[in-house]
Amino acid sequence: MDGGFSLKDQLFNREKVHYLAELFATADSRFDAAGFEAQVMADLPALELKQRMTLIADVLADHLPDALPEAAPILLRALPPPLDPSKTDDDFGDFIFAPLGEFVAAKGVHAHPQLSLDLLEEITQRFSMEWAIRPFLNRWPEDVLVRMQDWVGHSSYHVRRLVSEGTRPRLPWGEAVGLSLDQPLPLLDRLHSDGARYVTRSIANHLNDIAKKDPDLVMDRLEAWQTAGGQSAKELAWMTSHALRGLVKAGHPRAMKMLGYDPDLELEADVVIKSEKVRIGDALEFATHLKGQAGSPVLVDYIIHFQRPGGKVSAKVFKLKQTKISGKLLTLDKRHKLKGNASTFKLVPGPHRMELMVNGKVRAEAVFELLPAG
Repeated sequence: MDGGFSLKDQLFNREKVHYLAELFATADSRFDAAGFEAQVMADLPALELKQRMTLIADVLADHLPDALPEAAPILLRALPPPLDPSKTDDDFGDFIFAPLGEFVAAKGVHAHPQLSLDLLEEITQRFSMEWAIRPFLNRWPEDVLVRMQDWVGHSSYHVRRLVSEGTRPRLPWGEAVGLSLDQPLPLLDRLHSDGARYVTRSIANHLNDIAKKDPDLVMDRLEAWQTAGGQSAKELAWMTSHALRGLVKAGHPRAMKMLGYDPDLELEADVVIKSEKVRIGDALEFATHLKGQAGSPVLVDYIIHFQRPGGKVSAKVFKLKQTKISGKLLTLDKRHKLKGNASTFKLVPGPHRMELMVNGKVRAEAVFELLPAG
């Protein structure tokens, strides 16, 4: 991260906590800004990111009225102006407002669902409330889904996005929700024609989540939207590609066909590795050769089957090229860096295998030996 600071330090630091404290002090003269800041900073440095959100929400509860109906007017007065309504993307907001959603969820999920939804509608225009709304979807699913029918037509694209993002089946960091995969789809039917990429990206991510469990449900919906004609052809094509990316990695035939790639394309293919022995820290260099009918679209990926501790194998798919067959021999070269210092995926020496996948089907393979770093 820039300046050597971690993400949690950039999102939640003394400057951000002071800013939040001053907002509440301006909203209510009784709010002890110095006490709030000191209480938060006493524990903040030792905590991880999600724990910092919870800490700030808990300390805020110590400094506001205990009942949500009394705390709500102060919270609303403390909010800065909404995010720029003229933008359509890349405007997630200031992370320091994420704890406000946790505060609302803790105080309102059991007794004040409607007031809580009012608050989340306002706060999400300063920072996305996709995590905070999920406890309400579990406790009051019908109430939230009814409210979301109004939010689909909201003037703020941040509120409209909350409909899709908040109901995602596999939201990172988010509490699991008990909705069936198809319950939010009527909302997405109305929302898919939105003009903001911030919203359509969320819809595509939502569909990508569903596709992990029910691919045909997703592809049927995308085809229905294509027939309906509510979204521009260009944007719907982008949404389709983004929504099907997981299925494409898996080589799903119907997904390939929807994107214009023939899984059964007649094709000659091979892959040639420059060196059959590669050290960790060096690059695997290889060339692929494709020959088929001229003009045929091809989506070329490669799969490396990595050795894992204990003798297991883990396959990872990587993008190579999206192009068309020229009628001549198509050669694609690649240098794949085998980094030995990655924190999330440690390389293990031993025999490895790579496969060339074209339009979702494995067409060629090669093997190499991964040696320890020199």
